[in-house]
Amino acid sequence: MEEKSTKKILVGQVVSDKMQKTIVVAITQRKLHRLYKKYVIHTKKVKAHDENDEARLGDTVQVTESRPYSKEKCWRLTKIIERAK
Repeated sequence: MEEKSTKKILVGQVVSDKMQKTIVVAITQRKLHRLYKKYVIHTKKVKAHDENDEARLGDTVQVTESRPYSKEKCWRLTKIIERAK
C-alpha cells in the first residue's frame, strides 16, 4: 500500500536564476477577500534547490518541500512545467 506524502507541492514562475544551484520562485495565489468579495493576489517568493541548473528565468516550475539546504532554502525543484519563450 502506498503512503501519501505530506510534503507541499507548489507551482510558480522563476524570477531569478543568478545563484549557483538555486532559483527564486514566485508563488502567486488568488484569494477571495472575506468582506469585499474581490480577489486579492498574494505573491510569495521561495528559494529552491536546482541541482543541475536547468531552470531559467521565466520558466513555470513545480517545487516540493524538502529538508533545509541552507538558512532560507528548503524547497527542491521537482520538474519544469513550461519553458519561457
